[in-house]
Amino acid sequence: MESLNIFIKSIFIDNMVFAFFFGMCSYIAVSKSVKTAMGLGVAVTFVMAVTVPLNWLLNEYVLKAGALSWLSESFHDVDLSFLSFIVFIAVIASFVQLVEMVVEKFTPALYNSLGIFLPLIAVNCAIMGGSLFMQEREYANIGQATAFGLGSGLGWWLAIIMMAAIRERLAYSNVPAPLRGPGITFIITGLMGIAFMAFLGIQL
Repeated sequence: MESLNIFIKSIFIDNMVFAFFFGMCSYIAVSKSVKTAMGLGVAVTFVMAVTVPLNWLLNEYVLKAGALSWLSESFHDVDLSFLSFIVFIAVIASFVQLVEMVVEKFTPALYNSLGIFLPLIAVNCAIMGGSLFMQEREYANIGQATAFGLGSGLGWWLAIIMMAAIRERLAYSNVPAPLRGPGITFIITGLMGIAFMAFLGIQL
């Protein structure tokens, strides 16, 4: 039940875009079309769903203070938490490379439309933020970490799909010249963030 609560909360209440404004660079750049937004959203969701629980395992059994005590009692005082950033980024970059190769192999059109933003998933702060939030919140088991990773990815995917759908409609709207492009996108994102605050009333 706790995992389900974490999953729902990470999508609607702690949404990476609307609550923390993480991953805004690719969110703004790729949300011009629903098709490309869908592809990037699926890629981000997959990477987060895999890397967050994997980084949880590394944090629990390798990095945090006393994590290596399963090897020997002599390792009880070893604390490798200062390596968290490096290890987390290495894991994320590895899976991003895997996703990039799969997308290039099976959907070259999507690969070309995403351009530089596909490999840049490796430095997407939403994905890194997911692992760091997981570490900070000290989830009790890998199930909770997986629920958080998957929910955070789906929340980011939901945000970029909604924005892409709105921006496709805006192409036929009379937007003032100074606000066209990123300007109106930031305004709409702020309004959507306010709208998502309504989910704060959900009792989990």
